[in-house]
Amino acid sequence: MRQVKEHLEPATVPRATAGGGSKVRIAQVAPLYESVPPKGYGGTERVASYLTEELVAQGHDVTLFASGDSVTRARLVPACERSLRQDGRCKDPLAAHFRMLGQVAELAPDFDVIHFHIDYLHFPVTHRQPLPHVTTLHGRLDLPELVPLHRQFAGQPVISISDSQRGPLPFVNWVGTVYHGLPKNLHSFRDRPGDYLAFLGRISPEKQPDQAIAIARDAGLPLKIAAKVDRVDRDYYEQEIQPLLRKAGRSVEFIGEVDGQDKDDFLGNARAPLFPIDWPEPFGLVMIEAMACGTPVIAYRRGSVPEVIDDGVTGFIVENADEAVRAVGRVDQLSRAECRRVFEERFCASRMARDYLKVYRQLRRSSPTRKHGKETLAGAS
Repeated sequence: MRQVKEHLEPATVPRATAGGGSKVRIAQVAPLYESVPPKGYGGTERVASYLTEELVAQGHDVTLFASGDSVTRARLVPACERSLRQDGRCKDPLAAHFRMLGQVAELAPDFDVIHFHIDYLHFPVTHRQPLPHVTTLHGRLDLPELVPLHRQFAGQPVISISDSQRGPLPFVNWVGTVYHGLPKNLHSFRDRPGDYLAFLGRISPEKQPDQAIAIARDAGLPLKIAAKVDRVDRDYYEQEIQPLLRKAGRSVEFIGEVDGQDKDDFLGNARAPLFPIDWPEPFGLVMIEAMACGTPVIAYRRGSVPEVIDDGVTGFIVENADEAVRAVGRVDQLSRAECRRVFEERFCASRMARDYLKVYRQLRRSSPTRKHGKETLAGAS
């Protein structure tokens, strides 16, 4: 089993009947911008896929609300034919998301719990409704506009993906922190490092690919960049990063987006990925993807980094580029086998699913009793 989308076939899982023992009937509601799993970059959709498939594997009845080109063993309810980023005809992405909310509301009585991954879009619909539901907040929460919004909907049960993510919104109804997890056999362990440094993710100011270029230059190692360029970051890429790529010449290779076996090779054969972020990273999936390959990470001390990386064990946590350059010189001292062991212990999908199931069952116990099984998200009495 190399990559989720390679070993899944669209399928319908029969719905569980009421009183089905420990089996939980779960709705997973994913964003529509990318398929589940995504064809390239797409952290939220990727995590939603890993969680969905692991819950199915553990015997639960799962329905996935996502784009029609998603691939899953769960029951798929599509809100649009194709992922919105792949569909050049889409002019209003909110229309598809609100259609999906209508589908969720219609089918809500079929589920024991509804798990949203679409940020706050559903809050006006689910606010003060008795059906158990929870939202994983996948993004940054330090934006000023979010404070009044979350104060208005402060009762919404929400899950953080790191403890540091909670900082800007300590007053909301946090019901748990669940770290991301990957399928155990998604990536291959490699016990010998390659001769290059890696940068994986997005080309954007907060990810600081310019710092990665500078670190690799001063460390005297080639750098390979596998990254997505969003439309909003196109000017930054063309004005700030392309000139650095031209100046660096052959010492820096820009690959573009990678997935599947290409990502496995890219991370597994690297000396270390560089993670020189300048923002409050909510989690940072690339860190555990690298650890799954046995590859230690060199990361700036921002956001979730100290929660994910064990400094001196699975990588080095640094304060600036100079410290990162020195860390590159020491990274071969770290045990790649230990990186893999820590991944299996802390960041596999089975652990993530178990943690979410604890939250689901807690929500079911604390939820008001349903009346005749007829409540809906929009019209519960």
